[in-house]
Amino acid sequence: MFPGAGLQQTTSHKVVLPFYYYATVSFLIACVLLLLNTGIAQEHYFQPQTLAITHLMALGWATMIILGASHQLLPVLIEGQLSSNGLGYASFLFSALGIPSLVFGFYSFELGTIFQVGAILVNLGMLAYLINVLVSIYESKRIEIHAWFMAAASLWLFSTTFLGLLLAFNFTKSILPADSLHYLPVHAHMGLVGWFLLLVMGVASRLVPLFLISKYTNDKLLWSIFILVNAGLIGFLVLRACAVNPSLYYTPFTLVLVAVGFFIRFCFAARKARIRKSVDPQMKLSLLSVIMLLLPLLALVIVLAFLSKSTDAKIILLYGFTIFFGWLTAIILAMTFKTLPFIVWNKVYQNRAVGKTPIPKDLFSERLFDTMAYCYLGGFILFVAGIIATNDLVLKSGAGLLLLAAILYAANVGNIIFHRPKKS
Repeated sequence: MFPGAGLQQTTSHKVVLPFYYYATVSFLIACVLLLLNTGIAQEHYFQPQTLAITHLMALGWATMIILGASHQLLPVLIEGQLSSNGLGYASFLFSALGIPSLVFGFYSFELGTIFQVGAILVNLGMLAYLINVLVSIYESKRIEIHAWFMAAASLWLFSTTFLGLLLAFNFTKSILPADSLHYLPVHAHMGLVGWFLLLVMGVASRLVPLFLISKYTNDKLLWSIFILVNAGLIGFLVLRACAVNPSLYYTPFTLVLVAVGFFIRFCFAARKARIRKSVDPQMKLSLLSVIMLLLPLLALVIVLAFLSKSTDAKIILLYGFTIFFGWLTAIILAMTFKTLPFIVWNKVYQNRAVGKTPIPKDLFSERLFDTMAYCYLGGFILFVAGIIATNDLVLKSGAGLLLLAAILYAANVGNIIFHRPKKS
């Protein structure tokens, strides 16, 4: 049995694969936009190009690929079936149509009808996903802690996009008491902590032991992580709503920081307890992404320290960049080549004798993956250095390497998607 065999094929590849295709194209476009707009590193974060790239990375890249993977993984977590393939298709269709409208609206700063329709479509896509997740869990016979992570994260996702919908209309109609910029921290952290962090922790706590071939499990620790993250986020929202002294934000931040520490401990305990001692490049990058999670937390500490003063926009930009192009991208680049090959392998070889087939990892190029990983890490480090030094040449170099990594990623994804069995 090969690693990943625990990911039973319970959801049609027709539901799952379009999300991967869409995310791959989104990542390429985002890297092109980053290369063309490195000047954003010297400007305030609330400006058209930054907002466009951020939402393309958050929705088109990270969220779309997570939606695709979770349609495949949810049945594994609940040991049941996805409630509705139709809702899966609807989630993709609405989101795929809405995201370009949002991104174009931000980039051109045309925040009228097309932009608002895009926000509505994205919300319909996320609502379809939320209903599918909750009904699937309700209908399942067994609900593990990982399913609770996914359910809560899905609720936070829809809450994030619904607030985003209100903000989209608030730009032109003033339907909220304050301007949209006032609500941006709430909108951002509902998505970053409630959706991305909670979902990644819940799914990774299942996949990391699986792919490391480790028998390690610790539900008590995972429940602690679940409670701490949700308590920290809810605490932040309450404090923000009450307009308290910014120094009190350290309390919810500390709760989330402790949860991250527990998650790191969980991942490396799973690594220590692995049966097969060799760790493949994909899992090395996955474990590195866990460490990279500390970078945005460090930036957030600096933001909190100067929140009552004039916060340096450069630090906030670093915070966002280390999340979307750092932690999230690193784990997606790694996990794509642990999940996608198995999905395509099932599609191509499910009716063939096992002895006559390759294994999933043979569907992509390890050398191409290694080159991509080095380009990505080099580009990430250079771009961070360029932000700190405010050096456009360094920024261009970093963005160029990130674009090269995206091209190599797309080429390797193409190797998997267009794989055909050899004629005997």
